[in-house]
Amino acid sequence: MAKVKIKLLDKISSPSDLKLLSLMELNYLADELRSDLISSVSKTGGHLGAGLGVVELTIALHYVFDAPKDKIIWDVGHQAYPHKMLTGRRNRMQSLRKEKGLSGFTNRAESKYDVFGAGHSSTSISAGLGMAVARDLKGENNTIISVIGDGAMSAGMAWEALNNLGSQNKKMIVILNDNDMSIAPAVGAVSSYLSKLISSKPLTSIRELAKQVASHLPTEIEKAAKRADELARTMMGGGTIFNNLGMYYVGPVDGHNVIDLVHLLKNLNNTSSNGPVLLHVVTEKGKGHPFGKDVKEKYHAVPKFDIITGEHKKSASKKKTYTKIFSDELIKQASQDDKILAVTAAMSSGTGLDKFFEEFPDRFFDVGIAEQHAVTFSAGLSLEGFKPFCTIYSTFLQRAYDQIIHDVAIQNLPVRFAIDRAGYVGADGATHQGSFDLAFLSCLPNFVVMAPSNEVELTHMIKTAASYNDGPIAFRYPRGECEGIETIPEAKKLKIGQGKLVLKSFDENKLGDIAFLSIGTRLSDTLGAANELNNLGYSASVADARFAKPIDKKLILELVKNHKILFVVEEASSGGFCSLVTSYLANLDLINSDLKVRSFTMPDMFIEHKTQEAQIIQAGLHKNHLVKQALPLLKNKKTLSIG
Repeated sequence: MAKVKIKLLDKISSPSDLKLLSLMELNYLADELRSDLISSVSKTGGHLGAGLGVVELTIALHYVFDAPKDKIIWDVGHQAYPHKMLTGRRNRMQSLRKEKGLSGFTNRAESKYDVFGAGHSSTSISAGLGMAVARDLKGENNTIISVIGDGAMSAGMAWEALNNLGSQNKKMIVILNDNDMSIAPAVGAVSSYLSKLISSKPLTSIRELAKQVASHLPTEIEKAAKRADELARTMMGGGTIFNNLGMYYVGPVDGHNVIDLVHLLKNLNNTSSNGPVLLHVVTEKGKGHPFGKDVKEKYHAVPKFDIITGEHKKSASKKKTYTKIFSDELIKQASQDDKILAVTAAMSSGTGLDKFFEEFPDRFFDVGIAEQHAVTFSAGLSLEGFKPFCTIYSTFLQRAYDQIIHDVAIQNLPVRFAIDRAGYVGADGATHQGSFDLAFLSCLPNFVVMAPSNEVELTHMIKTAASYNDGPIAFRYPRGECEGIETIPEAKKLKIGQGKLVLKSFDENKLGDIAFLSIGTRLSDTLGAANELNNLGYSASVADARFAKPIDKKLILELVKNHKILFVVEEASSGGFCSLVTSYLANLDLINSDLKVRSFTMPDMFIEHKTQEAQIIQAGLHKNHLVKQALPLLKNKKTLSIG
C-alpha cells in the first residue's frame, strides 16, 4: 500500500470532529487511517490484521452514533486500534503495548470510549445485553452496539447471549464482522453457514434494508462465496438462524463501503427500537496490509516490520521458544505412538500445532474458539483409548474450568493438558497472563501438574505425559525463548512427583543457610540468587520441584532438615505450589523458630503490559529481589513468622 498523505486525520481528535466531515470525505479518511495504522504498528508490533479490516466500519460507527453515550463494544479488542485512533489516542499509538502506554485491547481505565474491557473472545453480546437491560431499567434511550467477529461467534457464550437477547427483545445492534478468518481459518458449521449465506440471492431479496445498499459485493468476496457447496436455504419458515433467534437479520453487506455503512447504520438505529438487529458485514481481514496475499495468519499479530518491504524485524537471538520445543517434541513422540492426538481451540499457529498438522493431518483437531468443547472433546477421545494433548493458552484454559473438573478430573480420564503462555506474557498484559493455572489445577483430585525449568525438562514432561495413563496430567510452560541449551538429550520419562536438587550447599556435617525450592522457569533466577549469596559467604542450595502436584515430600523434608531458611518460588498466583508446600510443612509443625519459610508468587494484583522481564521484576520474582529478601533473614537470628 502506497504511503497516503495525512490531511483529514490530523483534524480528528474525537468522534465529534469526525461528524464535521462530508460523506465523500469519509473515503479519504479511511485511506489515511489505514495508512497511519500500518505505520504505527510497524514500529510497535501488535494485532494488525483485524484493525485493518474494520477501518470503514469504525468510521461509520463513530460517524452515526454518539459515543460514549451510545455504547460501542468491541469483542476481543484485536480490531480496536482504529477506534483508539479516532477517540483521541492517535498521538499515543507508538506507545502501544509498552509500559505505561496504550493497551493492545480495549481498557476501561484508558478511555471513556472503551466502555467494556476485552482480551478474550465472545463477550461483547453478553455485556451489551446487560447494558441494554440496565438502560431500560434506568429509563434511558441510548443505543448499544456489539461488534463481534465470525471466529468469536463460534464460541458457545456468543450463542447463549444471542438466544437471551432474542427472548429479551431489547433495542440493540449486533454487528457480525465476517472476514472468514479469526486467528486461524474459521472453523466449523457456523463459518460454513455464513459463507453460504453470502451467495444466497433468495435471502438477500427479502431484506428491505439491504436494498438500500447501492453497491454490489466485491468480486473478491463473490468468488470466495462460490466455494460453498450449496446455496443457503431459508430455515424454519423463511428466515435465517438469526431470525429464528428473535433478531432482525440484515446482510450480508460490504464492510468496506463506508458511505453505504453510514446510511445503513442510520436506518438500523431507527429499526432497532423495535427489537434487536443483527447486521452481517463482510470484510477482508488485513485489508491494505503490506504483506503478500499468501501470508494469512502472519498479519493477525505482527512484530515490528519494515514499512516498505513488510519484512519482520527479527530478534538477533538464536534461542528456540518453548512453543517450538513443545511442537518438535510432540511430533517426535507422535511419530512413535499413533495414539497421540493434538487438540487446540483456534490457536494452531500460536501453540505450534500447525507443524503437527503438517505431519499428522488426520490426528490434529482445531475446534474453533471453544475451549470448553475442546476439553470435553478430549475427554471423549481419551475414553476410546487415544492420547489427546489438549493444547491451550493458560489464560484461555480458564474458560473451561467446569469441564476440567466435571468431565476430566471426576472421571479420572487421561487427558494431557499442554498449557502454553504460562506466567507473564509481556505486551499482551493482564488479560493474557497465565496466572492461575497452577492454583486451579493443583487443587483438583486425580491431577498431576508439572512445570519445566528449561527446554530439556519440557521434553521430559512431554514424554512423561505421553506415557501416563492413570489420570489427567498437565504441564505448563511460558511464552518466549528458552534458556538456550545447545544440546538437548533424548527425552526420558520422569518419576511422578519427583523433583531434583540442582545446587547443594550442605552435607552431613554442616547445615546450609538457605534453600530455594523453585518450580518452572524461575529456576534461573533462584540459581542466580543462590550463587550471589554463596559468593557473599553464605551457603545456599537450589531444588527444582518439577511437580506442583504431587509435591516431592522427600525433597522438601531434606531441604528443611538441612537449612535454616526456605524460599519457595513460582511464577503463578498464590494458592498454588507455594501454598501446597507451606501447608504440608505447617501440618507437620515444621514451621517454627528453627525454620523460616517465605513464599514468592505473583502479587495479588493484575500487572499491565510491559516487557516480561519488567513484569517479573515488579512481581518480586527476579534474582535481585530474592537476594534482597534473603539478606535480612540471614543476618537476623530472631524468629520470623511465615510470610
